[in-house]
Amino acid sequence: MSQDTSRQAPSGLAAPAGGAADSGPLNPGVAKREVWAWAMYDFANSGYTTVILTAVFSTYFVSVVGGRAPWATLAWTAALSLSYLLIMLTMPTLGARADARASKRRLLYTSTTGCVAATLVLTQAGPGDVWLALAAIVVSNYCYCIGESVVAAFLPELAKPSALGRVSGWGWSFGYCGGMLTLGLSLVVVKLAEADGLDAEHFVPRVILVTCAVFALAALPSFFMLRERARPQAEPRQALDVFKRLAYAWRETGQHFPEFRRLLMCIACYQAGISVVITLAAVYASEVMGFTTPQIMLLVFTVNIGAAAGAFSFGYVQDRIGHKPALAITLCGWIVMVLVAYAAVTAPVFWVAATLAGLCMGTTQSAGRAMTGALAPAGRLAEFFSLWTIAVQLAAVIGPLTYGLVTWATHGNHRLAILVTGLFFVGGLVLLSRVDMARGLARQAA
Repeated sequence: MSQDTSRQAPSGLAAPAGGAADSGPLNPGVAKREVWAWAMYDFANSGYTTVILTAVFSTYFVSVVGGRAPWATLAWTAALSLSYLLIMLTMPTLGARADARASKRRLLYTSTTGCVAATLVLTQAGPGDVWLALAAIVVSNYCYCIGESVVAAFLPELAKPSALGRVSGWGWSFGYCGGMLTLGLSLVVVKLAEADGLDAEHFVPRVILVTCAVFALAALPSFFMLRERARPQAEPRQALDVFKRLAYAWRETGQHFPEFRRLLMCIACYQAGISVVITLAAVYASEVMGFTTPQIMLLVFTVNIGAAAGAFSFGYVQDRIGHKPALAITLCGWIVMVLVAYAAVTAPVFWVAATLAGLCMGTTQSAGRAMTGALAPAGRLAEFFSLWTIAVQLAAVIGPLTYGLVTWATHGNHRLAILVTGLFFVGGLVLLSRVDMARGLARQAA
């Protein structure tokens, strides 16, 4: 379904800077270098999820910090769940204040500094330092999620409504390239350390330092080049406590933005499945396929290559055929991926599933962010993108928890757990059918 390209420029934005070209996929006054700087933030923060949460520190925590205790995996997932819960409770208020004070860029800088600083603390986590590691993970992941939400709120200010898909795809593809760079550098560190006879206790802190350095340096263009186009409101909204703000924002979507609410429900469903892939792909590869640590790192690298290619190329398809059909295609791709992974008994077949996962991951996440930008009301972008963040983080709790419960109830049947994960993508496809993009875009243009 094609978009309504007659939507007016967001109200409350500052006048465009003189001299910027008013052509192509960008809004008037937006220079290409600013979009590059915006995409560089995706490049910067992807190393955190790729290395810390997925490929390296998650397994390091269970095997070294937790000493392979029966509760180690549960403690890791509980810490992540706590950080996601804190985001769900506080992000609406943070978003509303950022809108009212025109301070999205300031919040982006603060959250990035917090994430890098807390991640550096992980270098001090050795055997037995469970509480130090868990506290640092909670803080770093909380700050990471804030930054992810805030940088997404810049998207509708940069791209025209008819180009949200491709510009969002640029950002996601840059992000996966950043994840690959950080992971590649980390793999070099691991190989050199192993050649010198060093174990994980010695090379993991070095990997963390590399991750923090890439994050901090690559984020600098965003801080210097992104413009804060929103103007401070004369009368900021009443500062409600976090619970009231959350309830108020959710009620308002039902009353005035029903398509946005339906989209949030769809995103929460399919993102639960994606969260399983992000957080437990290494576990599945190790427990079911018998992959070693270097093989797992190469597997994650392959997933990132597919995700970058999918996000970049499919963004153009999305703008051509419409957000909803594009997302539907990717959800069907996820269902196929789950079936292939479930049936895989040899490494080559599992690599096919990993490649499919990468292609679908980039396209799905890009499409979801673009749809959110299309339906979010102008002048309240940070607040409504915080609801998008809540949906994503709620999924990050439900998906892995469901996977874990299935493996626990079936005494370690990971194949059944991945098959159950496919139900999240089926549910997302059903919920997507209820989203009327034409009606939602017409409401925005009114």
